Amino acid sequence: MNNIQSNIHEIIENVLGISARVQEQILLSFLLLLAIWILRKVVNKFIVDKLDDYKERYFWGKTLKTVTVIIALIFLSRTWFGIFESVGTFIGLLSAGLAIAFKDLLVNIGGWLFITTRKPFKIGDRVQINDVTGDVIDTRLFQFSVIEVGNWVDADQSTGRIIHIPNGLVFTQWQANYTEGFEYIWDEIPVLLTFESDWKKGKDLLTEIINKKTLSLSTEAEKQIKDASKKFMIFYSKLTPIVYTTVKDSGVMLTMRYICNVKQRRGTEEIIWEAVLTEFAKHKDIDFAYPTTRYYYNKTEGKEATSE
Repeated sequence: MNNIQSNIHEIIENVLGISARVQEQILLSFLLLLAIWILRKVVNKFIVDKLDDYKERYFWGKTLKTVTVIIALIFLSRTWFGIFESVGTFIGLLSAGLAIAFKDLLVNIGGWLFITTRKPFKIGDRVQINDVTGDVIDTRLFQFSVIEVGNWVDADQSTGRIIHIPNGLVFTQWQANYTEGFEYIWDEIPVLLTFESDWKKGKDLLTEIINKKTLSLSTEAEKQIKDASKKFMIFYSKLTPIVYTTVKDSGVMLTMRYICNVKQRRGTEEIIWEAVLTEFAKHKDIDFAYPTTRYYYNKTEGKEATSE
C-alpha cells in the first residue's frame, strides 16, 4: 500500500512538478473543506431550516456560514503554514476568529452595558439617533426600540412605525435627548404682517397671547432646569415668552418664541394660532402678508412724479 502511494506521489511529481508533501497538503485541504461543507449542510438541514421564524433562519444561516468560513481558514492555515501547532494557540486564534465573526453582536452588548450604566436615555425619553427621532419604548441586549415621530408627519407627531436600533450605534453616532433633565424645548412661531399693518399693535397682541398661553409652562420649566443644572451645565437667564421683530421681503416678521412641552408642541401651536387668528380678525389695521408683486406709481403714492 505504501509502495502504491509512493508510486502515485512520484508520478504526480514527475508530471505536474508537485512534491509529495504539497500533494498531501492538497488532499488534506480537500478533505477538510469537504468535511466542513458536509457539517454545514447537516446543521442547516436539521437545525436552521427547522426554525419557524424566517428572520431567525436568515440570521443563523448567515452566522453559520461566517463561522464555517473562519474555521476553514484556521485549519487551512495550520495545514499549509504550520500555524498554531499547540492546542492553546489554536484555541486562542479560534476565539479571535469568532470574536471577529461576532463583532457586531459584541459591540451591541457593550452598547447595552453603556446604556444601562451611563443612561444616556431611558424608557419614555424622546431621542434622536442620527436621522431617527422617536420615543424609547424598549431596551434589549442587542438593540433598543423607538416609536418614530416626525419624518413625513408634521410637528413631532407619531408616525406609528417602531424602529429597532442596534445598541452599538451609541458609540459611533451622536444622540440628542429631548427630555433628559427637563421636558421642555424652545419653539418659535413666525407671523408675517404687511408693511401697511400696525405692526406695533400686532406685536402687543402676540405678546399678550403667548404670555396667556405659555407663561405657566415657563415657570414649570424653570423648576426643572434648576434640578437639571445639578447634573448638567445648563443655564438660561430668561425663560419667559418673547416676540422678536425682523423685516422680510414681503412684510414685517413677528416671531413668537416660547417654552413648550416636547411632546405637546403641535397642540400648543394649534392653541396659539387659533388665538392669533381670532384676535387679528377683530382688527382691520392688521393683515397677514404673503409673497406678492407690487407696482408703485408715485402720484397714487402721494409723491412727485419722476421726470421723463
